[in-house]
Amino acid sequence: MNMKHDFPTTSDNIVYVRRVEMDSLPVEVRQQAPQLQALYAVHGIDGERLALVADRGLAFMLARQNELNPVSVH
Repeated sequence: MNMKHDFPTTSDNIVYVRRVEMDSLPVEVRQQAPQLQALYAVHGIDGERLALVADRGLAFMLARQNELNPVSVH
């Protein structure tokens, strides 16, 4: 789960953060975080998943560190 990723830039730099239940993720991802009930995904405006992180705060911090504007979605 600790992989470097170059985030794309868009005109308004919005990314979406949402909770992802572990049972909806591939087995290899679940094996890397067996103690968690869910992860948080950061998605680009086109819906592409850019990152998975352990908690919501980290997802927002990651986005901001990459000069992106995170928005929570449900």
